[in-house]
Amino acid sequence: MFGIATVSGETTPRLGWRRLGVRGAELVPQARMSGPMPWVIAIMVALTAIALAAGLALGNAITSARAEIEGGVTVQVLEPREDVRAHEARAAVEALTRQPHIAGLRQVPQAELDALIEPWLGSEIGEAVGGGVPGGGNAGASIPVPALIDVRLDGPAAPARLKAIEQVLKPVAPSARVDAQSGWLKPVFDAMISLQVLAIALVALLAFALAAAVLLAARSALGANREVIEIVHLLGGTDTQVARVFQRSIGFDAAGGGTVGLALAMVVILSIGRRFGGLGAGLVDSGALVWSDWLLLALVPLLSTLLAMLTARFTVLHALRKML
Repeated sequence: MFGIATVSGETTPRLGWRRLGVRGAELVPQARMSGPMPWVIAIMVALTAIALAAGLALGNAITSARAEIEGGVTVQVLEPREDVRAHEARAAVEALTRQPHIAGLRQVPQAELDALIEPWLGSEIGEAVGGGVPGGGNAGASIPVPALIDVRLDGPAAPARLKAIEQVLKPVAPSARVDAQSGWLKPVFDAMISLQVLAIALVALLAFALAAAVLLAARSALGANREVIEIVHLLGGTDTQVARVFQRSIGFDAAGGGTVGLALAMVVILSIGRRFGGLGAGLVDSGALVWSDWLLLALVPLLSTLLAMLTARFTVLHALRKML
């Protein structure tokens, strides 16, 4: 592992990858991807990339959904009598059209409302709710469905703006109820933020586990080659030279394992992304990874290799100071 070089008639130790002694003992085994360390790093990198992708996807979904519903307001006309409900809905639309700060509005058609309630009430009940006559023999006719008006403001749906809309609608549609769409999804956003924090914490824990695995491997190699290291020091080798050997060896293993781990993670991420993409849900589609997210994922093996090399270097230097 260490050779002897003669420079200008002076014999000095030269650090290399050759064998030391007749029996050919190596300070650090140089067979690539043969021990457990590269595969441990591959698993760590794969789990880190998957957790990071999940956190990035959740962040994209939250950002996109908030931007979309930030100025969204829903007006529900709760009048149970169908003819009065229709009259109040028309009057509410006319009153809102004349108001400032309204970027757009749309009364949701009855067919869309029937489609929304059909999964819970069934198609027959949905038809009865939409077209039944109060007091008739159809059981579904007794279930009133509020008229919905989707309003888009030119800014955030602040409480003051909601109060102003309520005051405008009160004379023409007494049964109208005004709600900010962001309020409905607040529990969903809170849950998604919690999952995002969990993903970030998992990435940090995996980085810590990677550093711990490298630390244990470096200490084990030092203990197994203590005699060789002592001979190297007798020949004039420095702690920095010995640490460089371990650092380079761990770097090769980490680079190989990181590449394998990233490839495995990409297969999992693309497979899961394709399955979620088939759902056709708006919130799921908004969580798709963008090019900057893929760039961050590509940096995971590089950062893991750098972390492993630094951990190995400082571990060896610290151990050598205690050893000698």
